[in-house]
Amino acid sequence: MIDFFETYKTELLYSVLILVGVVALTFITNIIHKVMVQRGLKRTEGTEPAAINLIKRILNSLWLVMGIMGLIFLFFTDAYEKLKHEFQVFVYLGIVAVITIVIASSVNIWFRKSIKRKILANEDPTAFKFLRYIAVFAVYTVGVLIALLAFPSLKGVAQTALGGAGVIALIAGVASQEALANLVGGVFIISFKPFKIGDIIKLSDDMVGTVVDITLRHTIIRNFENKMIVVPNAIINKEKLINYNLGDVKICERIEFQISYESNILLAKQIMKQVCEAHPLIIDNRSAVDILNGSDVVRTALVSINDSTITVRAWCWARNYDDAFNMRCDILESVKKRFEAEGIDLAYPHRTLVFKDENIFKNSAENN
Repeated sequence: MIDFFETYKTELLYSVLILVGVVALTFITNIIHKVMVQRGLKRTEGTEPAAINLIKRILNSLWLVMGIMGLIFLFFTDAYEKLKHEFQVFVYLGIVAVITIVIASSVNIWFRKSIKRKILANEDPTAFKFLRYIAVFAVYTVGVLIALLAFPSLKGVAQTALGGAGVIALIAGVASQEALANLVGGVFIISFKPFKIGDIIKLSDDMVGTVVDITLRHTIIRNFENKMIVVPNAIINKEKLINYNLGDVKICERIEFQISYESNILLAKQIMKQVCEAHPLIIDNRSAVDILNGSDVVRTALVSINDSTITVRAWCWARNYDDAFNMRCDILESVKKRFEAEGIDLAYPHRTLVFKDENIFKNSAENN
């Protein structure tokens, strides 16, 4: 045993130094990770940063692999020569991964701060939110391409893509037509601004809500049941939609009731007009000429004669979509109560059957 220590004294000394170095680097990495996590928790309101945890695991793995490489180099030179390339590839990939994650996280943090400043300044943050996804995606794409340089079979593809001309061709070759359509649709939304984050839009009767995010692939809408509707950009870019926040945000709400033929039309119109004008959320949208001409704040009219009913409509204006919705609900309830009190019949569909054959009528009456 003494002869062994004498023979490998230098190697054992270096082994101890390598082990101490690995432990020290791991300890320092964990300390830095703990500090960064605590700072990150304060900034992200309790959400543990995934990027910091991933960097910690990669670095600790690198220290361990480098320690193993050092030990093999000291005691097994032949084996080290055989595994040297694999070790170098692993270290290269680890370093590239760490640098890529750090750059992507830094870009993401910068965009988050810029978006927050935009929101505090009451400016539109939609473009910054969308550009954040593109920037982070670009950083990770370049990181993957640089990592591919470590593999001889993929080195040519990576060099061509990193050269600039091959980036679009590479993405087009790898991505599906649908993914590219969604990406282009997102770019069109950001460029032409049919809507932005915070706008209330309507795609159909079932899809009405506030736009909360626009990503590279889809647009997220929060409806009034607090449910998230995810619509691919390629689809929403083709749809005809209503943007309640585009231009003038005032809303003309149409209040309709179907009453029976026997009901007093003038009284029904008068009741609807009184209820609408008394509502606190209604606004006077008349022009100066309308006011001089004595036009009513709320216009009422008979708009259609149906098979079993007639339709009476009132046009009411509100400041925005939220006020219009609340106003509509209140007016519908109030008008129905007034109609019931004043004897205005809310008709329901009915049919009159005429039997030309009296025998059929008699048989039906007898059976009943």
